[in-house]
Amino acid sequence: MTPVTRQEVLGLYRKIFRIAKNWQSASGQIEETIKEKQYIRSEARTLFRKNKNVTDAEMIKQCIEECEARIEIGLHYNIPYPRPIHLPPMGLASKQGRAFRHQEKLRKFSKPIYLKSHDDIS
Repeated sequence: MTPVTRQEVLGLYRKIFRIAKNWQSASGQIEETIKEKQYIRSEARTLFRKNKNVTDAEMIKQCIEECEARIEIGLHYNIPYPRPIHLPPMGLASKQGRAFRHQEKLRKFSKPIYLKSHDDIS
């Protein structure tokens, strides 16, 4: 990791914890706010620790983009959790064959960037 990307990653980590420190839930309830703050901190720790050994420059860039996207979406919608996506079910293709593989491929490529690492954890 180059010194520039290291500083960028550490800056994002600090930014997330500053956001968590000042976070207010949309409902305004203290219990909700505390739960959401804890979620933000634990999610950041989990994802950063999971990716601490990544050395590929392209993969690091993807992780940084995902982090920035999740920060922006969380601040914009005032929810710390990843926004759900609604993809059509794969009911049209049989469970095997070329059509099924094609639908799986399309579903994989249509997944938003902010959910790429969320599936690996869950």
